Amino acid sequence: MPEKSQPLHKLGFLTIGLFDPADPAAGHESTLQIIELGEKLGFDSAWLRHRHLQFGISSPVAVMAAASQRTSRIELGTAVTPLGWENPLRLAEDLATVDVLSGGRINPGVSVGEPMQFDTLKHELYPDTADVEDFSYARVERFARLVAGEPVREFSGKQGVVEEFSRRVEPHSAGLRERLWYGAGSLKSAVWAGANGFNLLSSSVIFPSPDQEPDFALVQQSQVRAFRKAAADAGHSGARVSQGLVVILTDSASPEQREKYQRYVDERTPRTLTPQGPRGMMFAADLIGTSAEIAEQLYAHAGFREVDEVAFALPFSFEHEDYVQILTDIAEKLGPALGWVAPPTTSGSPSTV
Repeated sequence: MPEKSQPLHKLGFLTIGLFDPADPAAGHESTLQIIELGEKLGFDSAWLRHRHLQFGISSPVAVMAAASQRTSRIELGTAVTPLGWENPLRLAEDLATVDVLSGGRINPGVSVGEPMQFDTLKHELYPDTADVEDFSYARVERFARLVAGEPVREFSGKQGVVEEFSRRVEPHSAGLRERLWYGAGSLKSAVWAGANGFNLLSSSVIFPSPDQEPDFALVQQSQVRAFRKAAADAGHSGARVSQGLVVILTDSASPEQREKYQRYVDERTPRTLTPQGPRGMMFAADLIGTSAEIAEQLYAHAGFREVDEVAFALPFSFEHEDYVQILTDIAEKLGPALGWVAPPTTSGSPSTV
């Protein structure tokens, strides 16, 4: 196994929170149990995907609120919340509230751009303003200002006997602005995030620049380096970067699980072989195998070598017991192979969750 000069500092995981539309409560409960398991295994963070009009978590803020009351240490984040679906002021209020309830453990990850399949739903999402909504970086800049506690208006103070009003979003959660992340897939977005005081979420989907060779790891490496330079130039010396590849551990998997996992990877591999669509979108290959095999692949990955934080993505469509097995193997085998050390309060791996 190749040597790595710097051990992995933070180990996280990402889940879509899949559920059966005929029984959505069971799927949401499974997600909460997986987050509880993650804390018991010592994971530093758990991240939720954001899915609208699909069978995945549509309200990660609500799920994080529930998870915050069932955990005490693990950080909770979104990867990512598309701001095109959100009112920035209301989202700032919701996130600050959950951050207060969690004791300062929330890591909101956001992105901008027109909502996916916007033409099919704009009549419901923005019935009166669809043609004038701003889905540019300005939307996330406004969101960040509101989270930071900058004034919303000039009016404040008492009105009448009881009502008292603030100029800023309340509750204000000090430190939340420094825990905002931007999900960047392009060089332009990575540079913008660094220059504007965000941390960087780099996932398994990226867009190469026109002059770049379609090598996922090298493209990701160049984006991370550009982000760090932009952050340093802007005075954001503490900017963080997290990588999120799909890893499927087989150390303790049953033969039936290994067969299912391999079928999943085989079905998804063709899309990773060539750039997709007019922008040349690139998908990272899923990493499947034992902890030793995956650690070797990661150390050979130019993008991974740029980071000391990860949020490994769990596969979309597996069963609860599969996630328990994969998470346990990540925490007990892959993490240590990458130099990660679980926090001393970790109580061990509860296989019954």
